Amino acid sequence: MYLKEGCSLLLKVQKPIIPFVLNTNLNGNVLLKAPNLATEIKESDVVKRLRRESCVPLALHFFKSIANSNVFKHTPLTFEVMIRKLAMDGQIDSVQYLLQQMKLQGFNCSEDLFVSVISVYRQLGLAERAVEMFYRIKEFGCDPSVKIYNHVLDTLLGENRIQMIYTVYRGMKRDGFESNVYTYNVLLKALCKNNKVDGAQKLLVEMSNKGCSPDAVSYTTVISSMCELGMVKEGRELAERFEPVASVYNALISGLCKDHDYKGAFDLMREMVEKGVSPNVISYSTLINALCNYGKIEVSFSLLGQMLKRGSHPNIHTLSSLVKGFFVTGTTVDALDLWNRMIRGFGLQPNVIAFNTLVQGFCSHGNMEKALAVLSHMEENGCSPNIRTYGSLINGFAKSGSLDGAADIWNKMLTDGCSPNVVVYTSMVQALCRHSKFKEAESLIEIMSKENCAPSVPTFNAFIKGSCDAGRLDWAEKVFRQMEEQYKCPPNIVTYNELLDGLSKTNRIEEAYGLTREISMRGVEWSSSTYNTLLHGSCNAGLPGIALQLAGKMVVDGKSPDDITRNMIILAYCKQGKAERAVQMLDQVSCGGSKWRPDVISYTNVIWGLCSSNCREDAVILLERMIREGIVPSIATWNVLGRSFILDDT
Repeated sequence: MYLKEGCSLLLKVQKPIIPFVLNTNLNGNVLLKAPNLATEIKESDVVKRLRRESCVPLALHFFKSIANSNVFKHTPLTFEVMIRKLAMDGQIDSVQYLLQQMKLQGFNCSEDLFVSVISVYRQLGLAERAVEMFYRIKEFGCDPSVKIYNHVLDTLLGENRIQMIYTVYRGMKRDGFESNVYTYNVLLKALCKNNKVDGAQKLLVEMSNKGCSPDAVSYTTVISSMCELGMVKEGRELAERFEPVASVYNALISGLCKDHDYKGAFDLMREMVEKGVSPNVISYSTLINALCNYGKIEVSFSLLGQMLKRGSHPNIHTLSSLVKGFFVTGTTVDALDLWNRMIRGFGLQPNVIAFNTLVQGFCSHGNMEKALAVLSHMEENGCSPNIRTYGSLINGFAKSGSLDGAADIWNKMLTDGCSPNVVVYTSMVQALCRHSKFKEAESLIEIMSKENCAPSVPTFNAFIKGSCDAGRLDWAEKVFRQMEEQYKCPPNIVTYNELLDGLSKTNRIEEAYGLTREISMRGVEWSSSTYNTLLHGSCNAGLPGIALQLAGKMVVDGKSPDDITRNMIILAYCKQGKAERAVQMLDQVSCGGSKWRPDVISYTNVIWGLCSSNCREDAVILLERMIREGIVPSIATWNVLGRSFILDDT
């Protein structure tokens, strides 16, 4: 097994900036592969050549060469063509240089050119530079317009620079420009992106008052945000104020599905049809996806049938949802069969999201061989794996106990130039800890920090759980101290629970209770797992009285006992020699006094308690009752009875 250390092979590759100087005093011999110089070169020939050249460096070389000749002087149009080409290639510094050259030569830049440049800034995530460019456009002979303002606002929206959006918008109003529906839609998206739905609703009113009618995008933006925040009812009320459109209905259907109100979603689809709005592939796919998440595969296929009957063809998202549904229900063979049939039958082209659904599905079922086969298939089809693909595979190998498999995928990921994120690092830490490679796991956490990928609480939790499961509390305690002191990452209740579990399993119950004092001092709320871990540890340490006191504290603190808690309480009573109290807990269920349903562990604990109290006949009666209630005795149940009767005979 070979595991590359960290991400040393991952270098961010940036396109080199091509420095150039336009010098009109150079000799015409510099011009390479230019058009025939016997006649004067026309602007149209230069434009055609620049547009036809797919290689940007070659286009730039031609542009420089012809500029440095005496046969052609660049025009505003040739400058714009070259600037657009450089902008699309992300060479912003070269763009700035050519803009400056246009300015020096007295050429004015068009509005469309600046829109193109600003759009590229948006694609590159350079919102601030876009704003700087915008404030300089007058230097280049271009006056600001609503169109340019809108593109700047949209660029800022892409990076959620909400304060800068407000600043630019105020400048727009100060310059006397009237907002159009595009402007308002950007502002609505900005408000909704920051959960300011009330402000968005007020802005809708302002739009109407100023004579700018909200369109489908306006309402869909606001209603989608309301549904995301669980305000489906309010969203429906808002939708009733205007002519219904499919996109708004889709947002409402999505909201209802998130609330698990599938009946309401089906009713809404019927309402769409009644109002003359045809459900589209998004409508159906949204509901199919929600149903498949909960394994309702039969209902999903019924909906697919309706979809086809209405002439709406499934897309790759529909396919991914149905495949996921089969994995949820555990029928992996059917998932692959459906995949193949739908790809052929509907001519669908799988994308990385669809392939990831297959990879994740097989990984979740431990079928790593098929997961790897999907990886090979997607690469053969020209679909490059992404971080989620690699993450699913590494996590799958980690859970199946194959460190070699996880390491192989890790190395492939790095070789392919894909940088691991915190989730993938955490899976690799988990894989290493499962094989007691604690030193390597600790080193990987150090590398994370150096690679500017800060380890998260789940990363440390994975390490602590792995080391506690292996009985290496020394490593667990070391990393527990490091996570806050060295990495400034405060532990959460899951962290404490893992450490408590490790201490309890090694009978260090006093230290476990000492740790609970730290939890309380930090103001971290106990979870049900905290109580159950301490209950189990106390019973194993021969402290049933402490365990019962803890159970009382749990109820006082407002935590509802679960099945594990009740089984621990039964065990505590039995260890105290109070098996009759344990039997009473079972009797409460028979009388209908509890929603709890005892399992084989519950009965086995009580049978052990009765046998320990020399009440063997009662133990046999309880065994018969257990079988009558349809609970099959386990090996542990028979062992308890067997040992009791054997000891009695001796």
